[in-house]
Amino acid sequence: MPTSPTPNSTRRSERSRVAILTATRELIGDLGYAKLTIEAIAARAGVGKQTIYRWWPSKGAVVFDSLLVLSERPDGGGIELPDTGDLEHDLRTVLRATAAEFSDPAFEAPIRALNTEIINDPDLAAVYREKMESPMREAKRRRLRSAQAAGQLPADTDLDLFIDLLYAPLTQRWLLRSGPLDAPFADALVTAALRAFRP
Repeated sequence: MPTSPTPNSTRRSERSRVAILTATRELIGDLGYAKLTIEAIAARAGVGKQTIYRWWPSKGAVVFDSLLVLSERPDGGGIELPDTGDLEHDLRTVLRATAAEFSDPAFEAPIRALNTEIINDPDLAAVYREKMESPMREAKRRRLRSAQAAGQLPADTDLDLFIDLLYAPLTQRWLLRSGPLDAPFADALVTAALRAFRP
């Protein structure tokens, strides 16, 4: 008598996880963060509330993971910035992409939601720094070290200060909705940062 295959709980869990994270991003876009609830996420994902609470301690943690999964590379590798040998070109490429992402409603709404949670939740802020901010900053440092080795930046450049000068104006404009986040603005930031630091 044929036996039924044993259900694969790992595969089922992964399907549920993906469904929950996808539902979270969709609902932030549909409802806005203020109206997002664990109940709504569970209903959209087709899972029970307890499934969500078993994996995430808070709504903010679910939102964070829903964004983190977007930055994961299919090959499982770490974050890497382009390195064509032309620092100015590579920085323009990266900063234009960042500005475009911040302007895209599909990304912008969950990013704002995450920032709201980080301000009020020190534990989530610590996880964000560990899993997202620190790996991204180290990838930026690696690209700048490559530029130093090529003589495109002075050897004594404060790399963290360079990164802050490059990205902080973009973040400030996005945070306050004080102007367009477009290619000309991204290019102007790159030009200004390189002018300040180049030998």
